[in-house]
Amino acid sequence: MDKRRKLFLGMMIAGGILILLAGVATAVLSQPADIGNAPALSSVDQIQRVSLVEAKAALDASSAIFIDVRDSGSFDGAHIPGALNIPVNDLTNRLGELDPSTWIITYCT
Repeated sequence: MDKRRKLFLGMMIAGGILILLAGVATAVLSQPADIGNAPALSSVDQIQRVSLVEAKAALDASSAIFIDVRDSGSFDGAHIPGALNIPVNDLTNRLGELDPSTWIITYCT
């Protein structure tokens, strides 16, 4: 077989493999994110409100994780020391990173 035919055959095989990989990637990425056993809130009324005094006490005692839900630029400008930055649009997809047994306090200002 001459060089051109071998090259053509190799390109056809590589192209076929790329098409298969693209199909697999599309199938995997189109599946909904698994957010574990996170409870679904049916209303804003189910969210526990935390006063500034309670939040400060939790910060001082290291008894809660603070999640800053603003974008990274705002977070970089200023944030609670030790807070994690998980923008609100990413929160649902990143719930698996958080320990559900830990007190989590979210904030945006």
